[in-house]
Amino acid sequence: MPRILGVDIPGKKKLEYSLRYIYGLGPTRVNRILAETGLDADMKANDLNEEQINAIMSKVHELNFVIEGDLRREIAGSMKRLQAINCYRGIRHRRGMPVRGQRTKTNARTRKGKVKAIQGGKR
Repeated sequence: MPRILGVDIPGKKKLEYSLRYIYGLGPTRVNRILAETGLDADMKANDLNEEQINAIMSKVHELNFVIEGDLRREIAGSMKRLQAINCYRGIRHRRGMPVRGQRTKTNARTRKGKVKAIQGGKR
């Protein structure tokens, strides 16, 4: 397993897919990195040598991509700011409900959690 930017990426997968295991790198960013470094997207991650790994890391830093811990911290800070100023989105985050206008009468189970049974129950 090669280690890039503090993350163990799966070695048996193609480089195009294994780089996505780094938080903050999606398909578009990965394709841009591979195009600018001149690496083949179909090569396996295990086949990378030190020079190629360093090229990937330097390209990420050169393009000023915010990744991993910095990105997680930035997102958490944004959520805390919204909650502190008591805006609508912050209140929705605090309550664990959908934030972006989705319906909640039905189909909000992912955010709301498991259905809680009421006292009397069904008869």
